[in-house]
Amino acid sequence: MAPAELMETPVQQRQWREERRAELLSLRAASSPTARKAWNGEILALLEAGFPSLRGLVVGFCWPYKGEVDTRPLIHKLRCQGSRCVLPVVVAKRQPLEFREWWPGSAMKVGALGIPFPESTTVLVPDAVLVPPVGFSDDGWRLGYGGGYFDRTLAALSPQPLKICVAQELSRIPTIHPQPHDIPMDFVVTELGLHVVRAAGMHRIDTAECMHQAARIVSVRGLPRHQR
Repeated sequence: MAPAELMETPVQQRQWREERRAELLSLRAASSPTARKAWNGEILALLEAGFPSLRGLVVGFCWPYKGEVDTRPLIHKLRCQGSRCVLPVVVAKRQPLEFREWWPGSAMKVGALGIPFPESTTVLVPDAVLVPPVGFSDDGWRLGYGGGYFDRTLAALSPQPLKICVAQELSRIPTIHPQPHDIPMDFVVTELGLHVVRAAGMHRIDTAECMHQAARIVSVRGLPRHQR
Protein backbone atom coordinates (compact mmCIF):
# COMPACT_ATOMS: atom_id res chain seq x y z
CA MET A 1 0.00 0.00 0.00
CA ALA A 2 1.36 3.45 -0.90
CA PRO A 3 2.10 5.96 1.89
CA ALA A 4 -1.03 7.89 2.83
CA GLU A 5 0.50 11.26 1.91
CA LEU A 6 0.90 10.01 -1.68
CA MET A 7 -2.67 8.82 -1.98
CA GLU A 8 -4.82 10.80 -4.34
CA THR A 9 -8.20 9.13 -4.17
CA PRO A 10 -10.75 8.89 -1.34
CA VAL A 11 -10.82 5.13 -1.82
CA GLN A 12 -7.09 4.85 -1.11
CA GLN A 13 -7.42 7.11 1.93
CA ARG A 14 -10.29 5.03 3.33
CA GLN A 15 -8.39 1.80 2.75
CA TRP A 16 -5.32 3.15 4.58
CA ARG A 17 -7.48 4.16 7.56
CA GLU A 18 -9.27 0.84 7.66
CA GLU A 19 -5.93 -0.97 7.77
CA ARG A 20 -4.74 1.22 10.68
CA ARG A 21 -8.01 0.67 12.54
CA ALA A 22 -7.73 -3.10 12.20
CA GLU A 23 -4.13 -3.04 13.46
CA LEU A 24 -4.93 -0.81 16.44
CA LEU A 25 -8.02 -2.75 17.47
CA SER A 26 -6.01 -5.98 17.33
CA LEU A 27 -3.34 -4.44 19.55
CA ARG A 28 -5.93 -3.35 22.09
CA ALA A 29 -7.66 -6.73 22.06
CA ALA A 30 -4.31 -8.47 22.62
CA SER A 31 -3.48 -6.40 25.72
CA SER A 32 -4.16 -8.16 29.01
CA PRO A 33 -7.13 -7.23 31.22
CA THR A 34 -4.65 -6.60 34.05
CA ALA A 35 -2.70 -4.09 31.97
CA ARG A 36 -5.86 -2.34 30.77
CA LYS A 37 -7.13 -2.06 34.35
CA ALA A 38 -3.84 -0.48 35.47
CA TRP A 39 -3.82 1.96 32.54
CA ASN A 40 -7.44 2.83 33.21
CA GLY A 41 -6.70 3.74 36.80
CA GLU A 42 -3.79 5.95 35.80
CA ILE A 43 -5.85 7.74 33.15
CA LEU A 44 -8.74 8.37 35.53
CA ALA A 45 -6.38 9.80 38.16
CA LEU A 46 -4.90 12.18 35.58
CA LEU A 47 -8.36 13.26 34.38
CA GLU A 48 -9.53 13.96 37.91
CA ALA A 49 -6.40 15.94 38.77
CA GLY A 50 -6.09 17.86 35.52
CA PHE A 51 -9.71 18.77 34.81
CA PRO A 52 -11.50 20.11 37.91
CA SER A 53 -13.20 22.45 35.40
CA LEU A 54 -15.44 19.51 34.42
CA ARG A 55 -17.32 19.91 37.68
CA GLY A 56 -20.74 21.43 37.06
CA LEU A 57 -20.60 21.00 33.28
CA VAL A 58 -22.70 18.75 31.06
CA VAL A 59 -20.15 16.01 30.35
CA GLY A 60 -20.46 13.57 27.47
CA PHE A 61 -18.86 10.15 27.80
CA CYS A 62 -19.02 6.80 26.04
CA TRP A 63 -19.99 3.41 27.36
CA PRO A 64 -16.75 1.41 27.06
CA TYR A 65 -16.52 -0.64 23.88
CA LYS A 66 -13.86 -3.11 22.74
CA GLY A 67 -11.41 -2.37 25.54
CA GLU A 68 -11.70 1.42 25.50
CA VAL A 69 -10.86 3.52 28.54
CA ASP A 70 -13.72 3.16 31.04
CA THR A 71 -14.50 6.65 32.36
CA ARG A 72 -17.58 5.60 34.37
CA PRO A 73 -15.85 5.83 37.79
CA LEU A 74 -15.00 9.47 37.03
CA ILE A 75 -18.53 10.09 35.76
CA HIS A 76 -19.96 8.90 39.09
CA LYS A 77 -17.71 11.39 40.91
CA LEU A 78 -18.60 14.24 38.58
CA ARG A 79 -22.30 13.64 39.13
CA CYS A 80 -21.71 14.00 42.87
CA GLN A 81 -19.93 17.30 42.13
CA GLY A 82 -22.83 18.85 40.22
CA SER A 83 -22.22 17.67 36.67
CA ARG A 84 -24.93 16.26 34.43
CA CYS A 85 -23.61 13.36 32.34
CA VAL A 86 -24.79 12.32 28.90
CA LEU A 87 -24.31 9.39 26.54
CA PRO A 88 -24.32 9.62 22.73
CA VAL A 89 -27.11 8.04 20.71
CA VAL A 90 -27.13 7.37 16.97
CA VAL A 91 -30.49 8.71 15.79
CA ALA A 92 -29.94 8.35 12.03
CA LYS A 93 -27.22 7.41 9.56
CA ARG A 94 -24.84 10.25 8.67
CA GLN A 95 -26.49 12.56 11.19
CA PRO A 96 -25.03 14.15 14.35
CA LEU A 97 -25.29 12.21 17.56
CA GLU A 98 -27.88 13.06 20.19
CA PHE A 99 -26.74 13.19 23.82
CA ARG A 100 -29.17 11.91 26.46
CA GLU A 101 -28.78 12.31 30.18
CA TRP A 102 -27.61 9.28 32.11
CA TRP A 103 -27.64 8.42 35.79
CA PRO A 104 -27.33 5.11 37.65
CA GLY A 105 -30.62 3.28 37.24
CA SER A 106 -31.81 5.25 34.20
CA ALA A 107 -33.74 3.16 31.67
CA MET A 108 -31.39 1.85 28.99
CA LYS A 109 -31.70 0.17 25.60
CA VAL A 110 -29.05 -1.77 23.70
CA GLY A 111 -27.98 -0.51 20.30
CA ALA A 112 -26.93 -2.43 17.21
CA LEU A 113 -23.33 -2.81 18.39
CA GLY A 114 -24.44 -3.96 21.83
CA ILE A 115 -23.71 -0.53 23.35
CA PRO A 116 -26.29 0.66 25.90
CA PHE A 117 -27.85 4.11 25.68
CA PRO A 118 -30.54 5.96 27.67
CA GLU A 119 -33.99 5.18 26.36
CA SER A 120 -35.94 8.42 26.75
CA THR A 121 -34.12 10.82 29.05
CA THR A 122 -33.52 14.55 28.56
CA VAL A 123 -31.51 15.59 25.50
CA LEU A 124 -28.67 17.96 26.42
CA VAL A 125 -25.75 19.53 24.55
CA PRO A 126 -22.41 18.63 26.14
CA ASP A 127 -20.08 21.31 27.46
CA ALA A 128 -17.25 18.77 27.51
CA VAL A 129 -16.73 15.36 25.91
CA LEU A 130 -14.49 12.46 26.90
CA VAL A 131 -13.86 10.90 23.51
CA PRO A 132 -12.32 7.43 23.06
CA PRO A 133 -10.39 6.84 19.83
CA VAL A 134 -9.32 3.81 17.88
CA GLY A 135 -6.03 5.65 17.53
CA PHE A 136 -4.48 9.06 17.97
CA SER A 137 -1.50 10.72 16.34
CA ASP A 138 1.67 12.28 17.71
CA ASP A 139 0.21 15.69 16.90
CA GLY A 140 -3.08 15.03 18.70
CA TRP A 141 -5.60 14.04 16.03
CA ARG A 142 -8.12 11.30 16.76
CA LEU A 143 -8.84 8.32 14.50
CA GLY A 144 -12.39 7.05 15.10
CA TYR A 145 -14.26 3.95 14.01
CA GLY A 146 -15.02 5.27 10.54
CA GLY A 147 -18.65 6.31 10.81
CA GLY A 148 -17.82 9.98 11.22
CA TYR A 149 -20.45 10.46 13.91
CA PHE A 150 -18.31 12.27 16.47
CA ASP A 151 -16.67 14.55 13.90
CA ARG A 152 -20.07 15.36 12.38
CA THR A 153 -21.48 16.07 15.84
CA LEU A 154 -18.59 18.28 16.95
CA ALA A 155 -18.69 20.22 13.67
CA ALA A 156 -22.34 21.11 14.37
CA LEU A 157 -21.71 22.48 17.89
CA SER A 158 -21.07 26.14 18.63
CA PRO A 159 -19.38 26.90 20.88
CA GLN A 160 -17.23 23.80 20.72
CA PRO A 161 -17.20 21.67 23.87
CA LEU A 162 -14.00 20.99 25.77
CA LYS A 163 -12.70 17.98 23.80
CA ILE A 164 -10.63 15.42 25.71
CA CYS A 165 -9.38 12.32 23.93
CA VAL A 166 -8.91 9.45 26.42
CA ALA A 167 -6.69 6.66 25.14
CA GLN A 168 -4.09 4.03 25.92
CA GLU A 169 -0.57 4.68 24.67
CA LEU A 170 -0.71 1.59 22.48
CA SER A 171 -3.23 3.52 20.36
CA ARG A 172 -0.63 6.15 19.39
CA ILE A 173 0.52 6.28 15.75
CA PRO A 174 2.78 8.84 14.01
CA THR A 175 -0.07 10.42 12.03
CA ILE A 176 -3.66 9.83 10.99
CA HIS A 177 -3.21 12.09 7.92
CA PRO A 178 -6.14 14.34 8.94
CA GLN A 179 -8.90 14.87 6.42
CA PRO A 180 -10.98 18.06 6.03
CA HIS A 181 -13.86 16.56 8.06
CA ASP A 182 -11.65 15.64 11.06
CA ILE A 183 -12.06 17.74 14.22
CA PRO A 184 -8.95 18.31 16.38
CA MET A 185 -8.99 17.50 20.08
CA ASP A 186 -8.09 20.02 22.81
CA PHE A 187 -6.33 17.46 25.02
CA VAL A 188 -5.15 13.86 24.88
CA VAL A 189 -4.87 11.89 28.13
CA THR A 190 -3.07 8.55 28.29
CA GLU A 191 -1.60 6.52 31.12
CA LEU A 192 1.71 8.34 30.50
CA GLY A 193 0.40 11.84 30.99
CA LEU A 194 -1.63 14.91 30.06
CA HIS A 195 -1.15 16.48 26.63
CA VAL A 196 -2.47 19.74 25.23
CA VAL A 197 -3.12 19.98 21.49
CA ARG A 198 -2.10 23.21 19.78
CA ALA A 199 -1.65 24.26 16.15
CA ALA A 200 2.02 23.37 16.45
CA GLY A 201 1.24 19.85 17.69
CA MET A 202 0.70 17.92 20.91
CA HIS A 203 2.71 18.75 24.01
CA ARG A 204 3.07 17.02 27.37
CA ILE A 205 2.05 19.27 30.28
CA ASP A 206 1.87 18.95 34.05
CA THR A 207 -1.28 18.97 36.15
CA ALA A 208 -1.13 22.68 37.01
CA GLU A 209 -0.74 23.69 33.36
CA CYS A 210 -3.57 21.35 32.34
CA MET A 211 -5.88 22.89 34.94
CA HIS A 212 -4.99 26.37 33.69
CA GLN A 213 -5.38 25.56 29.99
CA ALA A 214 -8.69 23.72 30.47
CA ALA A 215 -10.15 26.52 32.60
CA ARG A 216 -9.06 29.08 29.97
CA ILE A 217 -10.76 27.13 27.15
CA VAL A 218 -13.96 26.76 29.17
CA SER A 219 -13.99 30.51 29.87
CA VAL A 220 -13.16 31.60 26.31
CA ARG A 221 -15.91 29.38 24.87
CA GLY A 222 -18.49 30.64 27.34
CA LEU A 223 -19.10 27.27 28.94
CA PRO A 224 -21.28 26.00 30.48
CA ARG A 225 -23.65 26.76 27.66
CA HIS A 226 -27.28 27.71 28.20
CA GLN A 227 -29.47 24.60 28.03
CA ARG A 228 -33.09 24.90 27.01
